[in-house]
Amino acid sequence: MGVQLTLDKVLERAVTLFPDRELVTKLPDGGIHRYTYADAYDRICQLAGALDDLGLETGDRVGVVATNHYRHFELYFGPACSGRSIHMCNMRLPDHHFVHTIDDAEDRVVFVDPGLIEKVEANADDLETVEQYVVLDDDVPETSLEPVTDYESLLEEQSREYDWPDIDEDAEYGMCHTSGTTGLPKGVPYTHRAMYLHSIMSGHADANGISQSDVSLPVVPMFHANGWGVPYAATFVGAKQVFPSIHTDPESIAHLIADEGVTFSAAVPTIWLEMAEYLDENPDVDISNIDRLTVGGSAPPESLIRTYDEEYDAPIIQGWGMTETSPLGTLSTLRKEATELSSDEQYAYRAKAGLPVPGMQTRIIDDDGDEVPADGETMGELQVRSPWVTDHYHNRPDENEEAFTDDGYLRTGDIATRDELGYVDVVDRDKDVIKSGGEWISSVQLENELIAHDGVSEASVIAVDHERWQERPMACVVQRDGAELTEAELDDHLSETFPAWWLPDAYRFIDEIPKTSTGKFDKKTLRDRFDVVLEADEATETER
Repeated sequence: MGVQLTLDKVLERAVTLFPDRELVTKLPDGGIHRYTYADAYDRICQLAGALDDLGLETGDRVGVVATNHYRHFELYFGPACSGRSIHMCNMRLPDHHFVHTIDDAEDRVVFVDPGLIEKVEANADDLETVEQYVVLDDDVPETSLEPVTDYESLLEEQSREYDWPDIDEDAEYGMCHTSGTTGLPKGVPYTHRAMYLHSIMSGHADANGISQSDVSLPVVPMFHANGWGVPYAATFVGAKQVFPSIHTDPESIAHLIADEGVTFSAAVPTIWLEMAEYLDENPDVDISNIDRLTVGGSAPPESLIRTYDEEYDAPIIQGWGMTETSPLGTLSTLRKEATELSSDEQYAYRAKAGLPVPGMQTRIIDDDGDEVPADGETMGELQVRSPWVTDHYHNRPDENEEAFTDDGYLRTGDIATRDELGYVDVVDRDKDVIKSGGEWISSVQLENELIAHDGVSEASVIAVDHERWQERPMACVVQRDGAELTEAELDDHLSETFPAWWLPDAYRFIDEIPKTSTGKFDKKTLRDRFDVVLEADEATETER
């Protein structure tokens, strides 16, 4: 049958079959907000009506600057199901990138958490398309934003019924931007059909296995590639959902897992590293109800996988994906043949990026354009294709030609191998991006800004291992003759452009940056030379 695969049907299924299932939010003040899918549906109808009154037309985008909570969940469906599009904004981007994403998406309305208003205020003068601000609260704090209203006032006069329009499954329902590691962030549009199919895949037994019997806790921010698709997948199957609001506090998350009976959660490795430390110090907190954890953003150490197996009986499943892939691409589930191997061999497989999820086609191509042998050693570029991989970047026709092959594969820019069982292992990136706690930092942009300093002759930024954040930037700097630079001076210089968490954790003043045969900075040589692990420094991390 020619049934359109649209998100209103995802929402309708949850409300029809599981109206009383809970949606739970841990509020920033420590309180708990509880309501049901039926309650959420009423408010989503009111939100759609409010968007009508604001004059938003079919295809218009609304920006959302928010953490994980029930109002953000409502925004996952209200714009999309009424024919508009949600633009999930990453407030952690540098200001000039943040502004670019909103202007590029042409957001007409921006919804913002009270705790994030300062970020929007600081950039409001440069936001060219925004006509209305809405504070995600029941009142408006003192703010320079205008015109502005609060979310509850926007909804209160609206009907709790809405006549949802017929939507083409190929219409855009949402957009995220990449992290802009090699230039300005690129807009990635998502269609209804793509997320509908991604949600089915996420519930597959050989993927995240999310079902109606689960209690789902997406710790990963909902502004990161659809919250890894978890809120949509959990809604499709009618699972109870728990939203943490603050997703960097292991104590709060541990108690949510214990108190709400969470069975499935997803987050970057940093969260689970800190959680393990917290649980070790607080053995009375019982998270034995956890059945599995999905980890992405960067590879978890094998020791962490072993810890959660042995101490908490909570298997970690590593995943690989991109903003462009909605984002699930591979997961390190164990195929039957691997379960017959030794324990050490199984852990080696689980430490890889994993098997392509059902519906994802992958191939690894060498410099000659040929597929590499499945020997687990020969490297090439990972290329992917599926119904939920985007087929273009927004407003970037030149980059579209470079990013996609003639037969429809996305060139990921990741360097990988494939073994005889089909496991993909991402071993490097062709762009020297730094992954810090699941967030990406552009070494190129840091280098360019360092070189802009009058006292710097050359600069190269590399990733070095870090006890807490997995990777942090280290800057290798050649000073100009007569210059006597300090780390504090360079930090001050970079702070004018980048957020504090982008700043290098270490500097090395050296005589010369090694070069490759083509004259480029030889970062491999630098990494070999500075093969160090930075220790966690609480004072530094509190500040940054």
